[in-house]
Amino acid sequence: MESIFKQYGWEVTSFEQLHQGLINSTYQVNTTSGDFILQTINHHIFKNPFAIDSNINLIGKHLNKVAPDYVFTHLVPTQVGATIIEWEGHYYRAFHKIEGYALSVLESPLQAKEAANQFGTFTSILCDLDLTSLQITLPDFHNLSLRYHQFLDAIIHGNPQRIVEAKDAIAVLESYHNYVTIYEQFINHKETKKRVTHHDTKISNVLFRKMNNLEQGICVIDLDTVMPGYFISDIGDMCRTCLCNVSEEESNLELIKVDAQKWEAIQNGYLGQMKQVLTNFEIDHLFFGGQFMIYMQALRFMTDHLNNDVYYGAKKEGQNYVRALNQIRLLEVYNKLN
Repeated sequence: MESIFKQYGWEVTSFEQLHQGLINSTYQVNTTSGDFILQTINHHIFKNPFAIDSNINLIGKHLNKVAPDYVFTHLVPTQVGATIIEWEGHYYRAFHKIEGYALSVLESPLQAKEAANQFGTFTSILCDLDLTSLQITLPDFHNLSLRYHQFLDAIIHGNPQRIVEAKDAIAVLESYHNYVTIYEQFINHKETKKRVTHHDTKISNVLFRKMNNLEQGICVIDLDTVMPGYFISDIGDMCRTCLCNVSEEESNLELIKVDAQKWEAIQNGYLGQMKQVLTNFEIDHLFFGGQFMIYMQALRFMTDHLNNDVYYGAKKEGQNYVRALNQIRLLEVYNKLN
């Protein structure tokens, strides 16, 4: 770590690892010149860390021009002006620490509205950024057609015993194939537009602060998946991760419920920033965003289960099968909101 600190010219007084997130290792570094967040980039998942670095710098420069007061996690340059360090097979980058806190669990409709407002603000404020300048950090990340094809392939070539045991759940997933058709019609429609999209809109990716006893959103964080995309990715991931009262690990399906007040709050918060940006056709697909994302995640969990847990891994037997059943149930209760 001392070798990394020297490249930034930091006089470090203390540092500690922050146990947050699943992908990157994160540290808080306290120095005589301020406090910083230092992160590694997981290059096993993000094959091109320099693409992430390029995207964040491009967005930061654009924001400095169009919205200099917008709170953004600008990258900190080293003493030679680099914003990414390759060192002993690892990749590092640093941000100035923004005073605030992230939530691990969404507890109230107000938090949901604030989070949705922040994600909507992020996309709307970048509506004039040239999308061709952004690089793809995770190819086909939210490509539902591809995920369904991978699911069908796993039914044929996956673990035979697991295929038999999961036949009822597989049949349910096949019965929802119409979502793939709607998705393809949506992305090919003349009124559908690609925009700067976060792609990972869980509650922990928004910083909050307390103001006058109320929680306010400050900014969005964790920008590794920011790339051109469709708004249904962001609204959909908010629905998938924020509306349910239990996590995707819950095996008691009776506990899976969705909060209608939080759904209304997400709509109000997101459309508060995006209503003038989205087309009428896109707004008509707001609810579909949740269907699209929950269904896709159910497919991905089931696919991984049938393929012997090669992508997500499993700490216990059948973990991805439980996750798939969980998301199927979540889709069922989510549809009752409509």
